[in-house]
Formats: sequence, C-alpha cells, structure tokens
Amino acid sequence: MGNRGEIECWLTDMDGVLVHENHPIPGASDLLQQWRDQGNPYLVLTNNSIFTPRDLSARLKASGLYVPEESIWTSALATADFLASQMPGGSAFVIGEAGITTALHEAGFVMTESDPDYVVVGETRNYSFEAITKAIRLIGGGSRFIVTNPDATGPSADGPLPATGAVAALITKATGKEPYVVGKPNPMMFRSAMNKIGAHSENTGMIGDRMDTDIVAGIEAGLHTILVLTGISDQAEIERYPFRPDEIIDSVADLLATEPYETDAI
Repeated sequence: MGNRGEIECWLTDMDGVLVHENHPIPGASDLLQQWRDQGNPYLVLTNNSIFTPRDLSARLKASGLYVPEESIWTSALATADFLASQMPGGSAFVIGEAGITTALHEAGFVMTESDPDYVVVGETRNYSFEAITKAIRLIGGGSRFIVTNPDATGPSADGPLPATGAVAALITKATGKEPYVVGKPNPMMFRSAMNKIGAHSENTGMIGDRMDTDIVAGIEAGLHTILVLTGISDQAEIERYPFRPDEIIDSVADLLATEPYETDAI
C-alpha cells in the first residue's frame, strides 16, 4: 500500500469527510487549498446522483468550500462513463433527476421509453409508481438494469428517506433481476475517478467515513485508504468488519502539512 508520503493524487468522499449537513468540517477548506497549492490532482466523490457537479459546486461554495465542478465525481457521472464505454450512443429509460439525466445526455445517450438498451435508476425525491411500473416492464422485456448507487436510505432533517437501493429492491422483487450497481462500494466508481484525473492506484489516496462503502471499495481498487471519524464510523463500527483501512484519523485536519509550503511565499 505504501505510505502517505508517496500519495500524489487524492479521492475524497464529500459527506462526513468535507461537510456535515451543509457545514464544512474544520480543516476541509485548508486541505483542498493544500492540494491546489501542491498541484495534487483530486476529486470529491459522492454516491448521490441527484445533483450535477455544477449544483454540487454551488452547494459546497454556499457552505464555505471551494471545489470547481470539474473536481467533483458523482455516481451519476461514473454510471454515464461506464455505460458510454459499454455501448456508445446507447439509449436509456431513466428514473432520476438532473444529475443522472444530464450525465447521460453529455455522454451521448438518448432517453427513450421504447425498447431502451438500459433502465437506469438513480436517486430522486419524486418516485412515481407509473415510472417504476414502466421500468419493471422494460426490464422484463430485456432492457439491462443499472443502478447509480446502492444506498438504501439517505439522511434528511426529518429522518431517513428511502434512497436508490430501496427502489431498486422493489424493481428486483418484481422482475427477479438484480441490477449492476456502479457507485460505491463498487470499485468501478474509483477506477473511473482515477481515469478522469490520470491517477494510478499506487500513488492515490482515498479518504472516506464509511467502512462498508468507501473503505472496502478503496481497498478493492488498490488505494491507500484513510478512514476519518467525522462521519458515521467509530471504533465499534470499525471492529465489525474483516478488513482495515491503512490509516484511521480523527478528521481531514490531521492531513494538513505542518511545514509551510514554499508556494506561500508569493
């Protein structure tokens, strides 16, 4: 795995690592600045497929973090990237919002309800029974079933919301077909992210707050894995799993260099 000193490129999860409920985690802004100053290629990753990178960049900016849209990689982008490599110029019936529809459009896909190559299910806040029924019939008719991310629930101010994985389970139950899931914990999400910034596994570090998605996918993708305790993991949670991250740190603030950079002297 090598040590942290050999890491030149970084992949970091967003929620629980850089922000928590729209508030920046202390040290996050400084770490992003450190990567920019040192010229480290990096991407901020999220399994949420609702928002486009532009939307997410604006949301992060509102919470005090500067992340340009080209430095954001979502499960929607990873899904579009994967499908475009599998079937350039293909067609899809999509259940989802701007994040996934925009990504598929930009990847050259056509949206259709008649005999699509793929049925793609992404995150949405407006699930329609009619759309789910259509998806079930199309998959029954031979369209391939793709899901952006496996998360069964997502957080909200009022409590958990059913998420992509929950709706995918409904479709699986009705069709008997399991989807191919692109987002974490599929290491495909990290591979496509590394591809985007020209990174290689041996010199890439990955920062996450979840053992069951971030860390397991990071290990499978051959990355130097760092678990932060600002999200949902604590020592008891870590002990439940048969694998370990390379490092466990309190927060991203622990990754800040103590030495001042030469680039500071402008």
